[in-house]
Amino acid sequence: MNFQLGLIAKKIGMTQIFDEEGNRIPVTVLAAAGNTVTAHRTAERDSYVALQVGFDEKSEHRTNKPDAGQFKAAGVTPRRCVREFRVPASALGEYPVGSALPLSIFDEGAVVDVTGTSKGKGFQGVIKRHHMEGEKRSHGQHEVYRHGGSIGCRKTPGRVHLGKRMAGHMGHQRVTQQNLKVAKVMSDEGLILVHGAVPGPNNGYVTVRHSVKAAIRAGKNKG
Repeated sequence: MNFQLGLIAKKIGMTQIFDEEGNRIPVTVLAAAGNTVTAHRTAERDSYVALQVGFDEKSEHRTNKPDAGQFKAAGVTPRRCVREFRVPASALGEYPVGSALPLSIFDEGAVVDVTGTSKGKGFQGVIKRHHMEGEKRSHGQHEVYRHGGSIGCRKTPGRVHLGKRMAGHMGHQRVTQQNLKVAKVMSDEGLILVHGAVPGPNNGYVTVRHSVKAAIRAGKNKG
């Protein structure tokens, strides 16, 4: 099991910073202050071990009764976004219910994976959705410049194959941007600056975890 403690954050937008050599670095600003442990998942009761973390406070009258009861039992105010992070059993004692997760779990230069919901593009054709070339705009071609072309078989199997690239709903999917580097951690302001772009619109929620592939590579190097 790959344990990756992380933080929930809100995407503020993109900007740029400069390193000591004067190189421009495009970064995404993530507001991550206010991550609070709202529950523990234990192997005896839930068959797995995890920390349930809440982020971004909301008013009680906008919280349904079941959720309000859970937050009240944890002794924290209701949260808009709740996620779970798989952790070793020792972390349950290190982060009791009601405690805040610090931004210091990420160091500058750390490699992270950022997961969010991509921007929805609605119904799109095959050229925008799958980057198809389209038909040539030459003599004899008639009103099929951006069509997808033939989608079926002749006789056998006589159907459209599952997963055929066609027009349809684009975006609004769970996307993980892997191996991004933490450019700067601003603990006093509650901000994390990540080198590059992350999924989703501004003010969207994302989860930030230590890179899974980087951890695997580090384990192989030790071995």
